[in-house]
Amino acid sequence: MNIKTIGMISSYRGLEKRGDWLWQQTPHAFGIWGNIQIQALAPKPDFLLMYQYDFPKQPQPKSWLDSFRKKQQKPEINVESFLRGVSKERIIYLLREPPLDEVKDNHYKIYQEAQKYCGYVSGPEDFAPIPDYMPAIWYHSNSFRELNEMPPPAKVSPCSWITSGISRTVNHRQRLNFLQSLQSSEIKFDLYGRDLPVWAKKLGELSNKWYGMAPYYYNLSIENYADNNWYVSEKLWDALLAWCLPIYYGGPAADKLLPPGSFLRLPSLDEKGIAYIQEVTATPDAWYAAKDAIAEARQIILHKLNLLNWLSYFVEKNG
Repeated sequence: MNIKTIGMISSYRGLEKRGDWLWQQTPHAFGIWGNIQIQALAPKPDFLLMYQYDFPKQPQPKSWLDSFRKKQQKPEINVESFLRGVSKERIIYLLREPPLDEVKDNHYKIYQEAQKYCGYVSGPEDFAPIPDYMPAIWYHSNSFRELNEMPPPAKVSPCSWITSGISRTVNHRQRLNFLQSLQSSEIKFDLYGRDLPVWAKKLGELSNKWYGMAPYYYNLSIENYADNNWYVSEKLWDALLAWCLPIYYGGPAADKLLPPGSFLRLPSLDEKGIAYIQEVTATPDAWYAAKDAIAEARQIILHKLNLLNWLSYFVEKNG
């Protein structure tokens, strides 16, 4: 089989030097999945994935006089110099972030810019050039084979929530308000995450999300956005791969991608939602009832929704 290499460029912090990006999402060495090999830093890849890449803003003169002062202007950034010689029809742009009201205008601009350089431009929103679900990535450090073959780990605690203290949008603040109400209710759950408010009763950050999910029957999987038919994130994949039953707050996309019964729907981020969590987490009964559906969902995530599988299919059609 003729293996095609796929390079990657992203604006996510920490990915710019990751030579092994996504290698944990395949059972094969060095990022091979079917007809592709993900080599993020390959200097001359066959295809290039622009993964939540923020196109640089070109410098603009501050006044008519500055246009004559070239020494004071920053040089124009040539995006094509980052594309490693890959032709437009083989460059893929995937936008991952949710279309929150505060960032929609910026997403429009990203799509417009991406279409100058990329043959395929997609995102989880209706106004994307190609609206689509986000192919699955996950944030456990376990190997693919381990995740694929493992039985459920020992479950010893009722419920966990891994979140952050980000508060820059209305949706983020709604989630933090719900967290405060949930902790005031004295429902038993363990909270992990970074930059959480000082009032939060937290157990700290995690270097591996597995440790904050695998020992728990339930996981609160609460999206930052729940208002369209496309957006679903790793919050759901991570919980299911750790054999948790997610108590999920998000849009309807998950219902189209996963089998019935593999997750529970949190009705709302208010008193009704708190009452629901209290009822479900009081016993492990719902987890035992969902165990077969969780097992089926895990296989769908690992083999079908996997971003590497998506890329392999794209190359098959366009290679």
